[in-house]
Amino acid sequence: MTLHNESTAALAQALLHPASIALYGASDDVSKMGGRPVQFLKRSGFAGRIYPINPKRSEIQGLQAWPSLQSLPEVPDHVFVLTPTDTVIPAVRESAALGVKMVTILASGFSESGAEGVQREEELRKIARETGIRILGPSSLGVVNPRTGLVLTANAAFAEPDIPPGKVFVASHSGSMIGALVSRGKARGVGFAGLVSVGSEVDLNVGEICAATLDDPAIEGYLLFLESMRHGTELRAFARAAHRAGKPVIAYKLGRSAAAAEMATTHTGAIAGEDDIADAFFKDLGIARVGVLDALLETFPLAKRIPLESAPKRVGVVTTTGGGAAMAVDQLGIRGVVVEPPSAETLKRLEQAGLPCTPGRVLDMTLAGTKYETMKGTLEILLAAPEFDLVLAVVGSSARFQPQLAVKPIVECAGQPKPLAAMLVPDAPEALAALTAAGVPCFRSPEACGDAIAAVLARRQQGQEPRLPAPGPARTLSEVQAYGILDAVGVPHAPVVLRRFGGEADPLPFSYPVVAKVCSADIPHKTEVGGVLLNIGSDEELVVAMATLRSNLDEKAPKAICDEVLVQPMQKGLGEVLVGYRVDADAGPIIMLAAGGIWAEIAKDRSIRLAPVTVETAREMVLEVNALKPLTGLRGKARGDLEALAHTVSALSQLALRPELRVAEAEVNPLLIMPEGQGVTAVDALVFQQL
Repeated sequence: MTLHNESTAALAQALLHPASIALYGASDDVSKMGGRPVQFLKRSGFAGRIYPINPKRSEIQGLQAWPSLQSLPEVPDHVFVLTPTDTVIPAVRESAALGVKMVTILASGFSESGAEGVQREEELRKIARETGIRILGPSSLGVVNPRTGLVLTANAAFAEPDIPPGKVFVASHSGSMIGALVSRGKARGVGFAGLVSVGSEVDLNVGEICAATLDDPAIEGYLLFLESMRHGTELRAFARAAHRAGKPVIAYKLGRSAAAAEMATTHTGAIAGEDDIADAFFKDLGIARVGVLDALLETFPLAKRIPLESAPKRVGVVTTTGGGAAMAVDQLGIRGVVVEPPSAETLKRLEQAGLPCTPGRVLDMTLAGTKYETMKGTLEILLAAPEFDLVLAVVGSSARFQPQLAVKPIVECAGQPKPLAAMLVPDAPEALAALTAAGVPCFRSPEACGDAIAAVLARRQQGQEPRLPAPGPARTLSEVQAYGILDAVGVPHAPVVLRRFGGEADPLPFSYPVVAKVCSADIPHKTEVGGVLLNIGSDEELVVAMATLRSNLDEKAPKAICDEVLVQPMQKGLGEVLVGYRVDADAGPIIMLAAGGIWAEIAKDRSIRLAPVTVETAREMVLEVNALKPLTGLRGKARGDLEALAHTVSALSQLALRPELRVAEAEVNPLLIMPEGQGVTAVDALVFQQL
């Protein structure tokens, strides 16, 4: 995490509550990017002092213009640089020399534009590092605080008058997205406590910005629009602090497509995939990740009603329209959320109250339910039913013109302890506004409804904070050295004997058949050089195998330093898996359990978590790998020792708490699963250790 002289309170003040603003390169033309911030600040009633900087004009949009920053009567809290790329660094230097706290850069043309841009970006970092000035951007469209009239942005969408204040704070890599959220939110009656276009994060990043606002009592939650997972350390720290503060975080991240085969030295990174790691990162930090844009706006009220500690798993659905409810149930189902049917006891209570009580997964009241008394009575019984943790009411056509029939009861039941959500099938803006005002999570589409509920339920309890060595280059360990690392964390492995090429052939402490493998830190992937020979049945065959391995090395890896052969007993389990640990550059340490053999990379049948994990979490991971289901005793098959597997996954993940071992990446592949009660055994391991 970067270090600066400014405290988080000073950062929040300069960013969201500046007393004075300088608009460097302001224009008198409101149709230009440089003219919009002046227009917006004047129109929004910003109470602070506005200083347009333009040496060619004495007045801009009715305000006195100033020729330079030095000519101002005071040092502004915040400078918005609106001029082209080649003027940015001099402007930032000038701001820093004056003691300006914060500068926002509109221009692009930095690291995304090639080597010259990378150099410009590094120069900005150097200025921030040496002077303490905080930099937002480049490529930032600015900052908006509807509570104070701060509309410090060049985003044309903020020509929208009367931006409603609200309870959620938005940080977005995309500048256009803050405008899109404001317009969409206004249509829904959803306001914001602040919006920041973060841009390229040359200095300030999403996590640090959000963390600086956590003490603001007017901010009750966060919406993040992310294009990447840069600065994961700060994002992780913010997510943990937000959880402690009881402020939910909802994220929409681009990049769900696979894009990361080049990530890994071992199979672990390639199989996990960049976006799958990001997904585990969000879930394990208690962040609700949505994939539907409307859900980014609509999830907060639901996340607010459902604290992470009591995240429900059982959803009950009541509806006045069977088709509408079927769409919601379908969208929940494809996201892994199963709708629970009412219990026999609940149906009996409904019957005794004279309410519709047809058995089924959904309580469909049909047109008969489109009555105030019917919906109110039904909701009260369902909200008291122990089989539901969350109740979803799906309302049909009456929501548009007769909200008093089925929507009003939902509003009146909003204050009950159990969360209640609503989906309206027709376009019913007045009903949505009433539900929103009452704090009822409400949705306009089955896709957003399913996405929001699934995202909130997918959040997991935050695990232990890792302790890692400082990042640096890594070296490959030989297999026998890798087993030493496994021993340190308690991962069981097959017995090994080392034999030197040309050395004495002492008797083996285990029986034939055996496997012989070249053992060298220079050869991490032994099969590629013919470095593994199986089913060796006698001392004589082992001598021949040693000679063959030497010959293969001379032919396929003549430069590799290899003096030893590792010998292990041949073993066979009921199944095999890959267990991998790696310190991801953005997400931090992860642990992965995947199907073994060729299915590891073909099917990507795996489970991923942030490391370290408890044995209980590791058990959940075991249940998520489809290839392991036959080892649960399915259809009379032999049961594997899945409990030992869970303990082993947890043990390897503890590398995240052992900085003294300096492990950057570790992979056990394969790990053999023995019959129940006989444990698991690693028969190969690859470890990369930091120097």
